[in-house]
Amino acid sequence: MSANDEHLVIVGNGMAGHRLLERVLAHPHRPRHITILGDEPETAYNRILLSPWLAGEMDRSALTLRERDWYTAQGVTLIAGERVTAIDRQARTLTTDQQRRLGYDQLVLATGSQAARPGVPGDDLDGIHTFRDLRDGERLARLADTGGRAVVLGGGLLGLEAAEGLRKRGMTVSVVHRGPHLMNRQLDATAAGMLADELRARGLDVITGARLAHYGAGDDGRHVANVALEDGTTLATDGVVEAIGIVPHIDLAKTLDLATGRGIQVDAYLSTHDPRISALGECCEFEGTTYGLIEPIWRQVEVLAARLCGDTPAPYRELPCATKLKVSGISLYAFGPITPAPEHDVLTYHDPQQGDYRRLLLRDGRLEGAVLYGDTAAGPWYFQCALAGQDLSAGRQALLFGEHDAQPLLDTPDTLSEEAA
Repeated sequence: MSANDEHLVIVGNGMAGHRLLERVLAHPHRPRHITILGDEPETAYNRILLSPWLAGEMDRSALTLRERDWYTAQGVTLIAGERVTAIDRQARTLTTDQQRRLGYDQLVLATGSQAARPGVPGDDLDGIHTFRDLRDGERLARLADTGGRAVVLGGGLLGLEAAEGLRKRGMTVSVVHRGPHLMNRQLDATAAGMLADELRARGLDVITGARLAHYGAGDDGRHVANVALEDGTTLATDGVVEAIGIVPHIDLAKTLDLATGRGIQVDAYLSTHDPRISALGECCEFEGTTYGLIEPIWRQVEVLAARLCGDTPAPYRELPCATKLKVSGISLYAFGPITPAPEHDVLTYHDPQQGDYRRLLLRDGRLEGAVLYGDTAAGPWYFQCALAGQDLSAGRQALLFGEHDAQPLLDTPDTLSEEAA
């Protein structure tokens, strides 16, 4: 059977599954029969925009990636609001919680991830939320509309965006972060300190280096009323948002005896050890790496879409990634190591009044890492220099000011060499 005669079934209509669907549909040899299932009742939507939607900065309709009639027009069967509960690898069938049974020739698991939970006493109380999907966002919006206090666990991107969204809706919000400073996987201490100062100036309470001990209930014994930290601090609250990381959804894969670690293990073509089953995105694991950023997942999509349409693509491989973020309106750009090694040449520019900070890490004249806060316009140029392994020694004195100032100095040695020749 040729690839375009096969029935392709995609389990998961999140951003990875939807991106794969669009790339497959764009291929001239797309499978004739395609079904995509999602356990949420909505069509695919942009989860990255959940935070500004929570903050009241955009309408719900702005999140939608495609309306239902688009699937029909593309000849795609959309099954929304049903969860796959069983897969029979030998019969190549799957069953949903509505007892629907489907056959497949190729199956893609794009089941995403779930919020990590701290696992402390009291974590089963009402009023403890996560922030992963529309249902979570709706619950948080209802919480914010009642006013009062909220505690957000986790000072990464998602936690800070949730905290700002609740604050903008009128809540008094505390952010509790286990690490020594906010966004410690992306920012150094100086940039994180600037971010914390800005967020405190807006009214957020930011607590770092704090460990959660337990949750306490109110008088009814059912609803969370306080958050207790290991140092004895107790924070009164009307609700909690847990944003401490993600865990790949692999329960379904485990029932199939597919190889799993932290995620569903795949090869460089996104195939599991069953050649009929692939995995993609936040649920998969490749060479020990799991995923939470868009850029590598989009590259996975290109490889898998081509293979499912009968091509022989170049294998997926890990590439250096730059993190470009906007946290509560503040631009950040970072790549490479966060902590300097003893042999690094560290260049720093810091303008607290303008809210700008840049720190570059060079080794033998070559750029290995950068953290930019505020003005991030030079970030992509720095990243390209790092990827190219270019010796930047000649432009060292101007590197902190970006390409416009540094490039003439970098060009000078070549010019002189040409003249001498």
